Amino acid sequence: MQRKAFSPYWLLVPALTVLALNTFYPVIYSVCLAFTDWNWGKTSNFVGVKNFISVLTKPQYRGAFLNTLVFATSAVVIETMLGLGLALAINGITRGAGLIRTILLLPLMVSGIAVSLVWKVLLDPTQGVINYFLSLVGIQGPAWLGTVPTAMPSIVMIDTWWQTAFTFIILSSALKGLPAEPFEAARLEGASAWQTFRHITLPMLKPVLITVIIFRTVDTLKVFDIIFGTTGGGPMRATEVVQTLAYQTAFKFHRFGESAAISVVFSVIILGLCLAYLRLDTEEGDAS
Repeated sequence: MQRKAFSPYWLLVPALTVLALNTFYPVIYSVCLAFTDWNWGKTSNFVGVKNFISVLTKPQYRGAFLNTLVFATSAVVIETMLGLGLALAINGITRGAGLIRTILLLPLMVSGIAVSLVWKVLLDPTQGVINYFLSLVGIQGPAWLGTVPTAMPSIVMIDTWWQTAFTFIILSSALKGLPAEPFEAARLEGASAWQTFRHITLPMLKPVLITVIIFRTVDTLKVFDIIFGTTGGGPMRATEVVQTLAYQTAFKFHRFGESAAISVVFSVIILGLCLAYLRLDTEEGDAS
């Protein structure tokens, strides 16, 4: 009787307690810190919403938010389309598909800082391999990470090389799980490859696509490592995003309350985007 009365859910209490302490405590502390002017122990006064007003009104903060949105939108669109294209192409291969998938997954095994350092060397304007090969065909390569017009596209390109494998592997697995009957019926009806993709493959992949987009959107919005390791937010703040700005505000200028306000505001924005994605998915599911 005592064994039956003992609930196995009590075994989860230690793990849930640790998770709560490591999740909720930093969130609550950050929110409280955002209402103060704490600067590494010298002063800590309650300032109300002053930090939030500063975040929403200063041009440098608006520029960082805009850069983050530009980077996230560009990276998510390119990586999703490229990953879907690779998944469709490899799905039709019968021999060597496993080897190709393994090769495509290799970039995911490298840390963000390592990726940024490698690409910083490759894109070096004087000694980089990229500009060397361009010079062989008579093209003078630019300072990829050192000029305003090329810095953000270069960062997007680096993230695309690094994270396309994530979208590829998820969509490739989803393609493998699709039922064969609709495709056989479409083939018997004489449907073209584009018609089959548009009216059968894409609608059935839509739930997985939305999930992939949500994960990649959240991940790109909190980008830090590849920018910190390549441009540091430069040149002229052209690649400065929210995470690098919050880092510099806290650890370079010692305005920790202001840095916490940046994180809180941005977290609310990310939460709103996720809820919008989920609502869109729910409405489309109800309509279908």
